[in-house]
Amino acid sequence: MNSISTLLGQGRRAVDLICDTDSFKENVVGEKSFDDPTFGPGAIVGTAQLEGADVTIVANDGEAMNEKFPVVYAGVIGMEEAYKMAQAVYASIKADKEKPVAEKRPLILIVDTPGNGPGKLEEIFGMNKATGAYQLALAEARIVGHPVLAVVVGRAISGAFVCHGMHADQILALDAKFGTMIHVMPITSISRITNLDIEMLEELAKGNPVFAPGPTYYHRLGGVEEIIPSIEEMRPLVIKHVAEIRERKERGEYDTLGPWGRGHLGAERGGRVVWPKVVAMVQEQVDAVADKYMPGAA
Repeated sequence: MNSISTLLGQGRRAVDLICDTDSFKENVVGEKSFDDPTFGPGAIVGTAQLEGADVTIVANDGEAMNEKFPVVYAGVIGMEEAYKMAQAVYASIKADKEKPVAEKRPLILIVDTPGNGPGKLEEIFGMNKATGAYQLALAEARIVGHPVLAVVVGRAISGAFVCHGMHADQILALDAKFGTMIHVMPITSISRITNLDIEMLEELAKGNPVFAPGPTYYHRLGGVEEIIPSIEEMRPLVIKHVAEIRERKERGEYDTLGPWGRGHLGAERGGRVVWPKVVAMVQEQVDAVADKYMPGAA
């Protein structure tokens, strides 16, 4: 593994490195089988083992192309891919419906995507519904007790990362030296849209991680729980964080996980200094009108 310089575009290899040897069974999750190879080929889904226990894998395939939608290639999440990912999550929930939190299978999201594929056809058919369905599925999986862990091994860009990654309980990311990228858009694009000088934005990025790309800045924002320093440490850290998420859920500490937990973490790290103030202001306003709109809630 010392010879691996990057996992960009290598979602399948990342699955093999994280899971037990030769344990990944593609296109089978619980009772659900994905029998049509032409449906969402850019999404890798299936069941693997992690220390002998079942886990659901949802990953990007950087080498696949969806011939029905020409903008969906190289890891792009298209409409079919998003629906396929959502189906894998719901199949996991169904499979473990009767199990206690301590026994619900983890969902491991392998993230390497340059964005969504909003071509004309996808927009007409409902691209937003597909990505929304995937986000809702992950939220439901978190709520019922499945540990959901995202591992950024390549690109985590824009709206694709919002649906495939940011709804996890926790997010890990390979160090930037492996080519890992996390951002809504590069500083050059921000410059073009805002007409602000690149030099000015680069200076702003030094003090405000919102403007800057990369796992280090996102770590400061609380978005990344921990940066993975080497390929060898990827599997052990995945095992560690799955166990941590499960333990917190068994204790009922759901607010320390997911998007809400990342807000608190960012505040603690100094990357989201305004977040707690905004939350407090909104809560104050909600409390002021709670009796009117939500009788008995106050």
